Amino acid sequence: MPQPTAKIPTLGAIDCDVHVSVPSVGALMPYLDDYWADQFRMRGIDRLDFSLTAYPPNAPLSGRPDWRPKQGAPGTDREMLSQHLDRFGLRAAIAQCLHGSMALHTEDMAAAFCRAINDWMRAEWLDKEPRLFGAITVPMQSPELAAEEIERCAADKRFVQVLLPATTDMPLGRRWYWPIYKAAERHGLPIGIHAGGLFRHAPTATGWPSFIIEDYAAQSQLFDSQLLSLITEGVFTKFPDLKVVLLESGITWLPPFMWRTNKIWRGLRPDVPWVTQAPPDIVRDRVRLTLQPFDAPEDLVKVRATLDHIGGDGMLLFSTDFPHWHFDGDDALPFGLPPEILPGLLSGNALATYPRLAAALQETVA
Repeated sequence: MPQPTAKIPTLGAIDCDVHVSVPSVGALMPYLDDYWADQFRMRGIDRLDFSLTAYPPNAPLSGRPDWRPKQGAPGTDREMLSQHLDRFGLRAAIAQCLHGSMALHTEDMAAAFCRAINDWMRAEWLDKEPRLFGAITVPMQSPELAAEEIERCAADKRFVQVLLPATTDMPLGRRWYWPIYKAAERHGLPIGIHAGGLFRHAPTATGWPSFIIEDYAAQSQLFDSQLLSLITEGVFTKFPDLKVVLLESGITWLPPFMWRTNKIWRGLRPDVPWVTQAPPDIVRDRVRLTLQPFDAPEDLVKVRATLDHIGGDGMLLFSTDFPHWHFDGDDALPFGLPPEILPGLLSGNALATYPRLAAALQETVA
């Protein structure tokens, strides 16, 4: 693998969305306590895959050909991820682990899975690749248990984000979920909302689709609904220091969302009196989006117009979405990005969004 040079456009960038995958439940067994290790063996869970079928391992979207290991699912090879960091000259990356346990109905088993996943992440990835930082996987089935897991993991400064799915049992703004936001805000952890999730409900408002392409394309509707819920239920008012990162959401759905929500809010402000700031301003202040998949057209004027509509140069965070397939080769920077936004896009915006990450990188420099 060639060493990075100054000619690499992403040299020194921070990748805010890479994926690591648990190869099997068996890999988590050393990280379970005695009770749950025994339960997993007794129930045969230790022999199951438990992969999240929102990203079928063999679907092309789930892994680029050059990002697929010779054995195992995409995202299971640590050396391949390190080579990815080298290839793009990355200063740091934030790893997300999407796992089927998030869809369990039992709160206690989900919490046991999450504890094991976070400890596995720490031991198998963060300890062995110093450029890697982690997102905390939490049991959404119980906000109280999720908050406990945030408190437990927050002692390790390498965890810089809390990971939530875009499909949940109820809209994310509901007060049921507020213990998660309270714990995250207390520790300076942004909430990362990623495509996919529980799939208790259809990803479209009209029911269940038939094909993966429908499900994936419809994810923008979920981000639309979740962001609207966070705004109108008052999450950003109740937790004034909380930031939200939309992971793998796309970009172009946001301008019409901001325009429409602002127009309706102006006429229905008495319905949500706690929303005292215009919704577009809330989004620009508190919400960020990862770059990939970049769904704007390859047109300089239209890309610039899209960025102007959503609020300018500070909204986007660089990401490759490794190992998912959204671009080929080294073309991580989509055509049409204005050159003046690149310093912020590649690292500055991430440092402003993730205070724990910024502090850790500053310590390495010192």
